[in-house]
Amino acid sequence: MRVLIFGATGMVGQGVLRECLLDPEVEAVLTIGRTPTGQKQEKLREIALANLLDFSSIERELSGCDACFFCLGVTSAGTPEAEYARITYDIPVAAAQTLVRMNPGMTFVYVSGAGADSTGQGRTMWARVKGKAENALLAMPFRSVYIFRPAFIQPLHGIRSRTKVYNALYAIFRPFVPILRRVAPDRFTTTEQLGRAMLAVAKRGASKHVLESSDISGVVA
Repeated sequence: MRVLIFGATGMVGQGVLRECLLDPEVEAVLTIGRTPTGQKQEKLREIALANLLDFSSIERELSGCDACFFCLGVTSAGTPEAEYARITYDIPVAAAQTLVRMNPGMTFVYVSGAGADSTGQGRTMWARVKGKAENALLAMPFRSVYIFRPAFIQPLHGIRSRTKVYNALYAIFRPFVPILRRVAPDRFTTTEQLGRAMLAVAKRGASKHVLESSDISGVVA
C-alpha cells in the first residue's frame, strides 16, 4: 500500500507517520506539508510545498497512492475564522479535489474532532467549519471517505504537539491519564491507536464513514 500524509509534523500526523513506517503492508509513504519532518527512512519521501492550495506543480507525484491521511490542522484558539477556514476547509478540499482526479480509487481519511457540527449552522466556529469540511469531503467520489472525530488524544513515543499550550496541558494531565481512561474510555485515544485505526480503515474499510472517539477505540489495525 502506498500512502500520502498531510500534516506529518503535527501531533496526530506524527503518530500516523510512525504507524505507517512500522507497518509492513505500507511500502511507500509520501508526506506533504510546509516543512518536512526530517526523518530518514527508506520508504519515506517528503515534499515541502509553500502553497497548499495549489498542487499543480506536484500532480505527477500524487498518482498511484492508495490512501490519504489528512492530519493538517490548527488550534482555533486565537485563530481568526478566515484563517481557520483556510486551513481546516480550503486546504483539505483543494487537496481532495486534486487527489480524486488523480486517484479515484483512493481512500481519503480526514481528521476532524469530537463535536464537529455537520449541520454547518452551529454557533461554535471551529465545529461549524470542521462540519462543512466533512460534508464536502464525504460528497467526493473517492472509493471511500472516512471522518475521524477523536476527543482526548494522548501523545506517545516522544510525540509532541506543535502548540505549546497543548504540551503544557498534556504535562499537567499526564498523572491523571489512568483515571481519565477509566472514567471516560470512550473519549480517550492515543496517537498510536489513532494511527493504527486510520490504517485499518484504509485497508479494510469500516461500517460507518464518520467515526467518533468511541468508534476509533474499537478499530483494530
